[in-house]
Amino acid sequence: MRLFNPAAEPCHPYSIELYLGDPAQLFNSLDYSPLESRHLNHDIEDFIVGSAEEHPPETPLELHLHLEQWPPEHPVEQVQTAVRNYFADRARLNGLQFSQLMKRGRASLMIGMLFLIACLLLRRLLFASAAGAWTVVAGESLTIAGWVAMWRPMEIYLYDWWPIRRRGRVYLKLSQMPVAILEKGKR
Repeated sequence: MRLFNPAAEPCHPYSIELYLGDPAQLFNSLDYSPLESRHLNHDIEDFIVGSAEEHPPETPLELHLHLEQWPPEHPVEQVQTAVRNYFADRARLNGLQFSQLMKRGRASLMIGMLFLIACLLLRRLLFASAAGAWTVVAGESLTIAGWVAMWRPMEIYLYDWWPIRRRGRVYLKLSQMPVAILEKGKR
């Protein structure tokens, strides 16, 4: 009897199939940079990234560009390099976005902590010995205001960073995937 061990099974690459009339459709029409550093068409980028996100992170990917015909002014190697460079640049920008989020999180945490401490000290100084319904309400309001100031740093550190890191891993994976260019009818 043989038990199924997914880790022992070879992982077959998933092919992202993209059908285009010509390679120019792959790139942003307003970008006149050299081919290796051009930006991808936004819709095509969304399609490739969305397709990559549908599969587990360990699944290898391949991009198959199916073209009606291949014009000589777009060398195959340059198009392949352009796709990988684009996603490598996206991965780099994603890393910067993550760094900025963490910096904003640290600043928010410091501001939130100082405000919370100020609210709790103010509550203790003003309402520690006072009795009555209004003093209880005012004291609790200061406590709530202090903890509400901690909302944003907690949101950043508990939730906001996950999607950014996940997208960064996808970009990194896409920057390393093989890109095959096939003319119509060839596979």
